[in-house]
Amino acid sequence: MIVTVTPNIALDITYSLDSFELYSSMRVYDVAERAGGKGINVSRVLHELGISTMAVGMVGGVVGAAITADLVDSNIDHRLVSLAGQTRRSIGIVDRSAGDATVLNEAGPQVSADEWADLLSLVREQLVSASVLVISGSLPPAAPLEGVGQLASLASETDIPVVVDTSGTALIAAVETGKPALVKPNIHELADALGTSDPVAGGRDLIARGAGAVAVSMGADGMAIITDSQAWRARPPEFIKGNPTGAGDASVSALAAGLAEGKGWEECLRNAVALSAAAVAHPQAGSFDSDVYHRLLDITDVEEF
Repeated sequence: MIVTVTPNIALDITYSLDSFELYSSMRVYDVAERAGGKGINVSRVLHELGISTMAVGMVGGVVGAAITADLVDSNIDHRLVSLAGQTRRSIGIVDRSAGDATVLNEAGPQVSADEWADLLSLVREQLVSASVLVISGSLPPAAPLEGVGQLASLASETDIPVVVDTSGTALIAAVETGKPALVKPNIHELADALGTSDPVAGGRDLIARGAGAVAVSMGADGMAIITDSQAWRARPPEFIKGNPTGAGDASVSALAAGLAEGKGWEECLRNAVALSAAAVAHPQAGSFDSDVYHRLLDITDVEEF
């Protein structure tokens, strides 16, 4: 079972428009709402792939109740800590004419020390039956700055591989204290954290700090996986127009599944790039177009660089 932790769960609300015009009033007829946040999206994709997963996080208020109800309706196994505060919302505006999206992310609720301790205890309980631990997304306000590292350390202590997808100081802290098997920054997060947009140089820096390997996502330019001695790159064989929100989460699903199944990095990379592109083809984050995925999987090439 792959356990995912989303420290800052959100209710994803997606507005899809034929064309989005800034500073104007528009009527929205296509609205979708579902439980979200990066780790939830990872679990949703794993569930669609038929891979056992458990989603862990914290929710509160009426928004949290809506998230819980959606996870139940979606048949996604979950264990959630109750918060006194209100869970955040994430608004995605998909512009079909541009094939891209604008996302507005609320910061999230204040989390007390006791609530954070409850999350750590809940994660520790789930690790008994875990094959891989995935920690994805931002930290909510007032959570410890080293929070992702604390979560990663729980699995590292038991030799369970950890995949981390976060940014900024949380990424550096997770690498240095949690020693994850894999971290997945995007190219912009790599530059923000380390001052370089070179995936190999930045990847080797994170490895020197404690990461086992680094996967750097580069949008339409694909992804690179860097180890201490090798580096590979794969690009989507064709441009996919749609909603890129959640594409990175789909790639994390493929990488975590590859770790759980003992696949080599090249195969993990091929799966991650194909699944990420297939997620763009689906209108909602956390899902993917199965036909696109299998078609791209057959034609995606991996090269050393």
